[in-house]
Amino acid sequence: MSLTVSRPGGVTFIAVLAWIQGVFDIVVGILLLFNQHDPAIVLDFGSSGALITSAILYILVGIIIIVIARGLLRGSNGARVVVTAFEVVTLIGALFVMIAAPSQFIGALVTAFIALVIILLLWTGRAAAFFRG
Repeated sequence: MSLTVSRPGGVTFIAVLAWIQGVFDIVVGILLLFNQHDPAIVLDFGSSGALITSAILYILVGIIIIVIARGLLRGSNGARVVVTAFEVVTLIGALFVMIAAPSQFIGALVTAFIALVIILLLWTGRAAAFFRG
């Protein structure tokens, strides 16, 4: 008899948010490509090459995020480790901003809190059993 653990709501929530973020990144990348001849947008990026590079990176990151989100939904421990690594980096960055830029303390605190919640949701309780199972 095989023992299966149903996917916890927290894992589904994180995966859906990641999927939305991935789609959003792809859309932003495509919009940047379509607007690469707009002088105001090019000026923001410094050059046309930087804009195109950014657009391509947005699209690639979006695709990677969607693949990782799909892995979370399927119970891939590798996807959980990748998400955790990114959230640890986010947490460290937020802590750095809290110290280095006191004017950004509240925003960095919110970012750190969200990263910590995601890590906890992925590694405790039912989620831990889901990824083991």
